[in-house]
Amino acid sequence: MIKFGTDGWRGIIARDFTEENVAKVARAHGKVLRSKGLSRVFVGYDRRFGSERFAKVACGALKEEGLEAVLSAGECTTPMVSFAVRYLGFDGGVMITASHNPPEYNGYKIKESFGGSATDDFLGEVEKNIPEMGGVLEVGEVETLEVREDYIRKAMKKVEMGMLMERALRIVHDPMHGTSGGLISSALAQTPSQVTVIRAWRDPLFGGHAPEPVEKYLGPLKEMVRAQGADLGIANDGDGDRIAIVDERGEFVSSQILYVLLLLHLLKNRGLRDGMVVKTVSTTFLADRICADYGIEIREVPVGFKHVNEVILKEKVIFGGEESGGYGVPSFLPERDGFLSALLVLELMNAEGKSLSAIIEEIHSKYGSAHFRRVDLPAEDEKKKLIRSLRENPPEEVGGLKVSRVNTSDGLKLFFENDGWLLMRPSGTEPLIRVYAEAPTQKDLERVIEGGKGILGV
Repeated sequence: MIKFGTDGWRGIIARDFTEENVAKVARAHGKVLRSKGLSRVFVGYDRRFGSERFAKVACGALKEEGLEAVLSAGECTTPMVSFAVRYLGFDGGVMITASHNPPEYNGYKIKESFGGSATDDFLGEVEKNIPEMGGVLEVGEVETLEVREDYIRKAMKKVEMGMLMERALRIVHDPMHGTSGGLISSALAQTPSQVTVIRAWRDPLFGGHAPEPVEKYLGPLKEMVRAQGADLGIANDGDGDRIAIVDERGEFVSSQILYVLLLLHLLKNRGLRDGMVVKTVSTTFLADRICADYGIEIREVPVGFKHVNEVILKEKVIFGGEESGGYGVPSFLPERDGFLSALLVLELMNAEGKSLSAIIEEIHSKYGSAHFRRVDLPAEDEKKKLIRSLRENPPEEVGGLKVSRVNTSDGLKLFFENDGWLLMRPSGTEPLIRVYAEAPTQKDLERVIEGGKGILGV
């Protein structure tokens, strides 16, 4: 059965993710669009094995359903598809990508007419129609459209370019063999800053691991930052909607701290106040402390940017993001955007006139320390059932820390009296149980992680 997870339908290429199944999903998608009076769809694709062919199959299926389907003129990022929907007159979008999943996966992401990830209601309608759809078709000529340059120009209008002219930063960019290669170099071409790019060539195997911007895969970026004496290292995932950074010492900066850096920059240096902030349940408590300091409402939603979007569609939102390195500024796109996030980090460094490590040190000095870890465990059915049972009867303490309140909106999240928390939830994109924890001290973090694993019988 084809099911949509946290962000799209994903499957193993040639086993689950086949041309026949892509055609079925695209036809079901097209039927839902047509039922809503929508007709024009932009289809993009990444650098994974077979992505361009799968994108053409999607275009063919959408056309057979009576829609106008336009294909990206080349490989593109997921935010570029959302950009085309929001700014170039399309009624919906498709991105063929499995984002940060391992190389053997590919996927089908849906963007709705507002230019962001499809809501659960929309995806439910698509899923309902898939079984009755045929999966065989002939792919004919496909109209194409280049959006990359328009996207870069529009994103740069959201940044104070005068501020980026003030310092000559040395930057290393690592697109991890994905479609973000060249974006930062293009954006900064007329500034004093210098950009060195690594791992920019197409490799459908992504160097032998998932194109996920997490510390264990960023050794080459850390080494190059140190070798170049760079001020900053930037990495993007395979489809460009996520970001990670490395400071001037070549040290990885956690995605939790990056959320805080972007949030504080928008509130402190940009002076944004009109609206609320949204974070997912796996995101740092430092965000709550900063919002309280600036008198801004913060709302917590389940994991997945589509849940952030549900708030964006109803409320005025300044900034939204999640622990996995996806951050969005709704005034540009209701979408995670690794390129705009990178530009905002550079803007922050110019505004503060300090090194990244010094900025982070000041944040901890003012708002406290926070230690975070995520552990991924095999998704055995017994563990999934155990989480469901724990939601109904949560423990009163973990690792000797007393539970003060509980959130069951996405798995089970336990809050402790010291601001720390533990979250256990099944992954929406991979066959895993994810265990997340955050605490003010490393000692408390270890206690909470081990306590959580103990609850799951690991």
